[in-house]
This record gives sequence, C-alpha cells and structure tokens, in this order.
Amino acid sequence: MNWIYAPSDPLWQTLIGAFLLLIAIIIFTRIVGLRSFAKFTAFDFAFTVAIGSVVASTLTSSTTVVHGAVAIAALLCATYITSIVQKKFPAMRKFTSNSPLLLMDGNQILEHNLNKAQVARSQLFAKLREANVLNLDQVRAVVLETTGDISVLHSSDSSETLVEELLQGVMK
Repeated sequence: MNWIYAPSDPLWQTLIGAFLLLIAIIIFTRIVGLRSFAKFTAFDFAFTVAIGSVVASTLTSSTTVVHGAVAIAALLCATYITSIVQKKFPAMRKFTSNSPLLLMDGNQILEHNLNKAQVARSQLFAKLREANVLNLDQVRAVVLETTGDISVLHSSDSSETLVEELLQGVMK
C-alpha cells in the first residue's frame, strides 16, 4: 500500500511549495513579461519544458522552494536576455527560431514544403476545413508558422489579392 500513499510523504510541504512557486512564477513573469511563456519558437518551447521540470523537481525532491524559485528566475532572465539579443542580432533569431514555411501558394499545394515540414495532405485539408475554405481557389496562402500552427489566408472574393508583405520572411 506504500506505493499509493506513504504516511511519510511531505504532502503539506508539496502543497505549500506549489503555491509559493506559483506566486514566484507570477511575480517573475510580471517583471519579465508574458513573452516568456508565449508559443513562438523552439527556444520558447524548451524554456517552458525547463520551467515545468524545475517545478516538478522542486515539488517532488528535497530541493528547497527558494532553490527552485531562483532556478525559475534564472531561466526567465535568460529568455529575457535572449529576446533582446534576438532583436539586435538577426543571426541569433535564425539560430533560435524556425522560419515560417509556405505550404500553399494560392490554390497550389507545395508538396516539397509539405514533405519538408512533415505535414500530411490530410492535415493540410483539416486546417483548410477549420478555416471554412470551400474551394481551393479561395486560398491565397497557407503558412506553417514558427509556432507549429498552420495559418490559412483565404477570401471568398476571387478578385481579392494577398498583400505580399504578409508573407515577409516566409520560406517559399
């Protein structure tokens, strides 16, 4: 029965520690900004996983709450510094971020880019359905964003054209 619950488990410490870490995360995020937890790049994803790991290890091991809070603060500071460096040095942005990728150019499906992104046609069609596309001629562009989301740019008016600036930085 000890594998389900052991009387020696520090449940109160875990509950209080979770509450304190939540407060620390909220305070640090307010200082550094919400961009810390935004779903933008592989770097941001890795950061979010790292924060989760710190919280989990702090709550389930002998690591102190202060030690965990300091680790979280260090990770948040690292993301803040990285965001500043990315703004100043585009090469750093290329290193930490994927570029968006064009999956459809108008009504043309770009098979090479689907393969490159490992996106199946069925997934593409599912996104088109989600966007209420009734006809491929309505599609102006479909982009696999840096976040992993798929954006569908479409119009029911066939004379409406896509402003090329919207595709700035998108790999074709």
